[in-house]
Amino acid sequence: MKRIFILTGETSGDKLAASVITKLKEKNSNINYLSVGGSYLNSIGIKSIFDLKEITYIGFTSVLLNIFKIKKKIDITVSEIIKFNPNIIFSVDSPDFTLRVAEKVKRINPQIKVIHYVAPQVWIWRENRVKKFKKFVDHILLLFNFEKKYFDKENIPNTFVGHPLLEKSNNSKIDISSLIKKEKKILSIFPGSRNSEINVLMPILIDFIKMMNKRFDNFEFFFHATHENKNDIIKILEKENLNNYQVIAEEEIKLKILSISLFAVSKSGTISLEICNQKIPSIIIYKINFINYLIMKSLVKVKFANIINIINNKEIIPELLQNECNAKEIFNSVVYFLKNPKLMKNQVDACYKTLNEIKSKSSSVEEASNILAKYIIT
Repeated sequence: MKRIFILTGETSGDKLAASVITKLKEKNSNINYLSVGGSYLNSIGIKSIFDLKEITYIGFTSVLLNIFKIKKKIDITVSEIIKFNPNIIFSVDSPDFTLRVAEKVKRINPQIKVIHYVAPQVWIWRENRVKKFKKFVDHILLLFNFEKKYFDKENIPNTFVGHPLLEKSNNSKIDISSLIKKEKKILSIFPGSRNSEINVLMPILIDFIKMMNKRFDNFEFFFHATHENKNDIIKILEKENLNNYQVIAEEEIKLKILSISLFAVSKSGTISLEICNQKIPSIIIYKINFINYLIMKSLVKVKFANIINIINNKEIIPELLQNECNAKEIFNSVVYFLKNPKLMKNQVDACYKTLNEIKSKSSSVEEASNILAKYIIT
């Protein structure tokens, strides 16, 4: 029986991997799986060798402070993969973990094929990494067509498969009537999936909600959580004197709530694409410690954090980063948009136009699973 080891490093990668493997299972049921994964892979019956939370670090200083833990996890993962002896390593995103593991495994057993999904963002920083990937990556699956030139230049096999978040629709018939209060408008909040993001952004977001509640009495705030961090977010919110919020983690419910939201406040990341795809106006927020920020600023080649803004080379979705990521600035930005419906429509139209330009013409999950299927039979 053929074997695939799935390598992820955070919740978004776990989610992408599960969608691809679900499709692959429809094509070939005769495959054994093992992973470093989370609740999404677990939900389709794939065990993880340890809890995903144990390797989810963010920022340079966090990595440095946890360097020995991370190295130990990398070594354990390499050892488990060698024991499992897979035909394929399917690594998804989180290159500083997944590709380090893949590189070490490839040195020990060059017969194992490495297929990586979500190319490292070499167009933002550290472009010279591409030469290194050539030594151990057999195929890269790209989210965006403009990434091809970086890997074609080094003759690394690659395929533009598109982004699965851009294929999501809100056609689910799930009933959310019990969650919705008719007299309330919905504002969706995305505080992040990592503990480090939650710890930094939640206090800011809580202060923002308090400011909104002083000005308005007709908003319900929905926190979009993961299964892993839902309880952590609830515990933080329970300490506050707030009664107009809900915390949701089920995918279908989150998508349905997002689709009927008036506005969204989101941490910087790929979730922004899903918000744009649902035609919901938004702002982007993010904050890391000052040392991390200085290091990152010295390395990145682009002016913006959000992919929509990067592609257009201008700020279509407002970005409140670092010092601007505070309750007052968020409040002012949100209220400004709410008072200007035309501004919200202009943003939605510009974002959707950009999405149509970068979408794959076929199903991303279908394309990715087809490539895995080809490699598993060769």
